[in-house]
Amino acid sequence: MASDRPLVKSAQRTVQLLEVLGASMTPLGMGEIHRVTGIPRSSLHELIRTLVAMHWIDSTHDGLAFSIGPNALLTGTSYLDADPTVTPAIRHLEALQAEVGYTSHFARLDGAHIIYLASKETPQKRHVTPRVGRRLLAVSTALGRALLAERTPAEVEAILAASVPAKSSPPNTPTSTDPSLLYAVLEEARAHGYATEREQVSPNIACVAATVPYRIPATDAISCSLPIEQGTPEELARVSRAIIAHCAELAEELKRAGVR
Repeated sequence: MASDRPLVKSAQRTVQLLEVLGASMTPLGMGEIHRVTGIPRSSLHELIRTLVAMHWIDSTHDGLAFSIGPNALLTGTSYLDADPTVTPAIRHLEALQAEVGYTSHFARLDGAHIIYLASKETPQKRHVTPRVGRRLLAVSTALGRALLAERTPAEVEAILAASVPAKSSPPNTPTSTDPSLLYAVLEEARAHGYATEREQVSPNIACVAATVPYRIPATDAISCSLPIEQGTPEELARVSRAIIAHCAELAEELKRAGVR
């Protein structure tokens, strides 16, 4: 719902606070939260007190640091429960993981970022994988690059303009040095029908991804994560064929179910 009316400042601050805490892997003190958000300390103190009481924020035992609370998890889970793509996507992730032997992921483009909606880990758990709900800069990931490759140059430029690197986003992305490098990466993804990245999200990990074509341009994609030593061009091509096949099957299922 578009509107030129000013946004409600208290609501903005609440969402900003929750986003900052949700992005942090450790509890943050009042001073750090103030530094990151710019929310005045008096307002911040009352906002945190209220959200702790409502279980949206947790505090440490000494009450000096804060982290995301259980009600935030419940609300986030309801998003997954209501999304008609997640359950069939999980079935394909399980089949794909069994077929190729690597961890598989399902994610969605969200502005300049991608959000992981589901993952299927390998039984060996050879490496740390992105958590469901994790948000990463699209240009850093194979998932995001596959999705950006379906956008026009103007659309990609607009997305890049809105990009603000997060703490979880590594610095060695194509846009960190020269945006033209990203356009070359996207052109390669268009030519191959899949996108790749090497060690830009997790050390010693390569990824390959393709889009789920039930929308044009695609909003969702599936990827596999491989140990870097196994990420040879031949192996990436083999895995990409399996990913593309599952993406096509998932897209047909969603279309038949009327998901658009």
